[in-house]
Amino acid sequence: MFKKLIPHIPDNAKHSFRYHIIYSVIDGFILGLFALNEFILIKSLKGTNYQIAFLFQAMVIVLLFSVVLNEILNRARSKKKLIRTVAITTRLPLLLLFFFPEDTMLPENAHFYQLAFLAIIMVYYFANPILFPAINHLLKNSYSHNDFGKLYGYASTVNKIMMLTATFLFGLLLDFDNSAYRYIYPFIAILGIFSIFVLTRIEYHISDNPAPKKHFLSAVWTSVKKMVTILKNNKPYRDFEISFMFYGLAWMATAAVITIFFDKVLHMNYSTVAFYKNAYNTIAIVLFPFFGKLLGNIDPRKFAIYTFGFMLLHLFFMEMTEYFGQYVVLFGIKIYYSLVISYIFYGLFTATMGLLWYIGSAYFCKNDEVSDYQSIHLSLTGVRALFSPLIGVFVLQMFSFAAVFWIGILSLSVAMLIMYISMRKEKLHPR
Repeated sequence: MFKKLIPHIPDNAKHSFRYHIIYSVIDGFILGLFALNEFILIKSLKGTNYQIAFLFQAMVIVLLFSVVLNEILNRARSKKKLIRTVAITTRLPLLLLFFFPEDTMLPENAHFYQLAFLAIIMVYYFANPILFPAINHLLKNSYSHNDFGKLYGYASTVNKIMMLTATFLFGLLLDFDNSAYRYIYPFIAILGIFSIFVLTRIEYHISDNPAPKKHFLSAVWTSVKKMVTILKNNKPYRDFEISFMFYGLAWMATAAVITIFFDKVLHMNYSTVAFYKNAYNTIAIVLFPFFGKLLGNIDPRKFAIYTFGFMLLHLFFMEMTEYFGQYVVLFGIKIYYSLVISYIFYGLFTATMGLLWYIGSAYFCKNDEVSDYQSIHLSLTGVRALFSPLIGVFVLQMFSFAAVFWIGILSLSVAMLIMYISMRKEKLHPR
């Protein structure tokens, strides 16, 4: 199958692609189950609005530690051992969910289990600041520049197929038993560890040198200064990251609010939420290979303009649902006409952002700089996570859902303008 799909790439890239695909299959299944995290918190555990915001923060606020963890990754004698240790440490706490009682909503223990759920999920995401740069490094050094976007697109397509399958089945299960997460998430712990062990079968094309003699804190400070230097000297990349700050504000401020919108305004069940998540992922699956090739052939800043534009239209039609709320019910699923349009655009957004966020920074640097550039990208994601989700919930409670959506639309417009001006002023030179 791999030879037919990728007939013209070197054997070492085919070897890496094989493990990349296996990892993507398992990771997609896990992501599909995790796609309903926020709805589990709000419906099964009756979490508060600010707890929903914190759950979104937990996914990305850990990226603040990217500089420190990237330095640990760079200094590790055995990088494979480090990545596997991180996987075991961050996945095993999911086993604790097995001991949650079926009824967690008794007045005396509801708050405890809500906080425990948040803590366990946050620990799981602590692996990302090491895994994301490691994946980028593995793949950028295994695939050629021209093949990078294409092969990543193929793997992302498989990832999304598994994701929508898992989301659909899990949504049905949760409608039948809203405490089903208690035995499904412990299963994720085992799958998550296995997937990382598969990923580390891809060879690093650098030697595992002994840790440098330089003091760790001094090395971290050097990394911070290196980040500043990169942002100062590489203007196209700096513009890229500034634009992403405005995009990130829009996405994070609205993501938690959309979950609340689904529950409080549209009164959705798990199956309906799974339907919309699967709808946009289906679109992304079809388009990932196309956009993967496109990203390899155009300026990533132009690609970003398309991506942010799709997100803007998603929020616009989401807001229209509040005023034009006509829908039909099919098999217990509420199908809102304007929401269908909204998620068509979100599918386009997912297909493009799924590439741009993970590998976009790699197009601004040399192969041996990938980890540093991705570390900057992840750290800045963590910075905006400190305030963006809370801003969304605060604006909602002070004003309205409409106010949150329009803030997101305005912020995305600014992000697109920054990318357009950057393209006009600075050319992106091949590296």
